[in-house]
Amino acid sequence: MGKGKGHIQYGVILGLMILLFSACQQQLPKADVQLDRLPQLFPDYVELTIPENIAPLNFQLQEDYDQFIACFFVEKELLFSVHSNSGKIELGMKQWKQLTAKSKGREYTVEILAQKDGPWVRFQRFENRVVADRIDSYLVYRLIEPGFETWKSMGIYQRCLEDFEESPIVTNEVNHGGCVNCHSFRMNDPDKLLFHMRGPGGGTVFWQEQQLSKVETKTAETLSSAVYPAWHPSGDFVAFSVNKIVQSFHALPDKQVEVLDTLSDLVLYDTRNQTISQPMQLATAGLLETFPTWAPDGKTLFYCAAKALPPDQYDEIRYDLFQVAFDSESRQFGKPELVVNASDSGKSISFPRVSPDGRYLVYCQSDYGNFSIWHRESDLMLLDLVTHEISCPELNSSQAESYHSWSSTGRWMVFSSRRQDGLYTRSYIAYFDAAGKFHKPFLLPFKDPLFSQKFTKAFNVPELVKSKVQLDPRSFERIRNQTAVPASFFQAHTFTTNP
Repeated sequence: MGKGKGHIQYGVILGLMILLFSACQQQLPKADVQLDRLPQLFPDYVELTIPENIAPLNFQLQEDYDQFIACFFVEKELLFSVHSNSGKIELGMKQWKQLTAKSKGREYTVEILAQKDGPWVRFQRFENRVVADRIDSYLVYRLIEPGFETWKSMGIYQRCLEDFEESPIVTNEVNHGGCVNCHSFRMNDPDKLLFHMRGPGGGTVFWQEQQLSKVETKTAETLSSAVYPAWHPSGDFVAFSVNKIVQSFHALPDKQVEVLDTLSDLVLYDTRNQTISQPMQLATAGLLETFPTWAPDGKTLFYCAAKALPPDQYDEIRYDLFQVAFDSESRQFGKPELVVNASDSGKSISFPRVSPDGRYLVYCQSDYGNFSIWHRESDLMLLDLVTHEISCPELNSSQAESYHSWSSTGRWMVFSSRRQDGLYTRSYIAYFDAAGKFHKPFLLPFKDPLFSQKFTKAFNVPELVKSKVQLDPRSFERIRNQTAVPASFFQAHTFTTNP
């Protein structure tokens, strides 16, 4: 009996000690001064809508104080606080998961206390909303120096959005320092991937059914090797553009380079038998067709087209948005239809992308041309495919927004922006709600909140995928020096009515 009482007494004392320790941990200094403003922090993680499974939103306070305390509340409950002498607020994974789990479907509140040579001050609180709509767990992008023609190293990498793990899918070491580009997935599926390897031993690399293959997509009948890709939802086809691309350089301080097509068509690649066809209505003389993308049901192909002009009239080349019906059984295309006439209003469209439910389409809009990454004025535009209403969502900045992709659910979009410094493209994430409205975008989080200010490579072509690409970079050694399988060509018929 005495031994049992001892255990009870020990348990009570231990419990009291834990409570006392917790209370001490949560004890905060009295802040006598209330500031009538929000704290300055980087990245701008204020008043956001975020997914419950995102990595911790660490941030750097950019205020002239010696001590900081970041307090995290759900409702009125203080969950934890983080002390910092440098202003860097880094959250442990356990803390962060506790915070997002407790605030799912509602907001958590952040309050910053600061002190320097005097009383503690308190900044205005801000809130971030945590929604149950999860984001796809991986983001795939290309890392490359932001130059025009040369590079030392580049690669296609994948980043887990639920933590900070990054790993290479392929680097250009596999093709002797050549270019690797234009990675594309079938409907966010990590098991159906393609990308191009340029240079010696090059070709278009396919990863499907857990097998790697390399295809030579240039035929005697087509303009070039395949360029901009779009997987058909079935996985049986890929629509590609074939392009003759040239560059020219500006002598103006606010412009660097122009990238333009002198010729471009669309082709259809059949993944089952390695054949390429070229529908005549998508290879029209005097037109530049490019940037294919499929509707989620696979029955419509959207693309951009412009009247071909000489290179010295580069600033008059403007692309409109078209659609064409497609029948997958017969591989027949219908008659092209104009969807958005941007050229008449002095604008140009590039990179159309349809939402997974087929209701919306987002595209880049610039003053001319189609290489939006080098157009500071490039903005993302939202097209409602039912009402045909076009709006400029609150995603844009004074710098270029140049590429974007939907999550598999259609509730999230990731896009490229140069808003931070006008030079490097970085990835931003935004919530798209059921009412068809985008919420405030936020920078891809990193463990070190100042990482993006130090890193000297650009994040190009961000693509969301449902899970990790299970592809060992060493497996490319097998196909590195293999000759690419040549695609065979057959001429598709012309159809003047929709199939």
